[in-house]
Amino acid sequence: MQRVALVTGGTRGIGHAISIALKEAGHKVAANYAGNDQAATKFAAETGIAVFKFDVADFHACESGIKRVEQELGPVDILVNNAGVTRDVMLHKMTPAQWQEVIAIDLGSCFNTCRLVIEGMRARGFGRIVNISSINGQKGQFGQTNYAAAKAGMLGFTKALALESAAKGITVNAVAPGYIATEMVAAVAPKVLEGIVARIPVGRLGHDTEVADVVRFLVDDGAGFITGSTITANGGQYMT
Repeated sequence: MQRVALVTGGTRGIGHAISIALKEAGHKVAANYAGNDQAATKFAAETGIAVFKFDVADFHACESGIKRVEQELGPVDILVNNAGVTRDVMLHKMTPAQWQEVIAIDLGSCFNTCRLVIEGMRARGFGRIVNISSINGQKGQFGQTNYAAAKAGMLGFTKALALESAAKGITVNAVAPGYIATEMVAAVAPKVLEGIVARIPVGRLGHDTEVADVVRFLVDDGAGFITGSTITANGGQYMT
């Protein structure tokens, strides 16, 4: 059944692959982005997917942005919270701005977007929410107290909202990717990247499409008995 899917951070990296996968599954997709107009324009032209620019860290911007999505495409029945940033630095050198920006975008955005779609999902008796966390939200990471805290917070958020929503036909799950071959990971120094890959049992980086396939499964009508779960996609690097 065709539904409207909103993917935050949906024009680049893992979000790019998720947006395409959901379109291929037959859904009407809205890909949110924050500021790279050139990349968003190229993405829209290549995929035919509608793009919507708004700041997911700002509740009122989300309110306006989601209203536009629903006016143009229809009520949002699938939400993928994928938008995120990193501001890596050890805590004893971290500024309040570096902490607050990561928490606001990576974790605060989950409240903003979910709060704005959850009432409609409850009224319609159906919803699929998938929050993209990280391996580093599960195990921690040197120099990422802000990012690890935000991504770990997403997992608690996922479980609590799943409990609140299950009786209304809404599932809420998380996906925790490991190291995926995106532009961000490609920018890592070659020697550092070699060390990362050496610690992944399958012996390689993940593909963005492998994460997207997990999301496509979780939002399917047939996945209604799975909620409050975290699915890891990390090549065996961290097992839970």
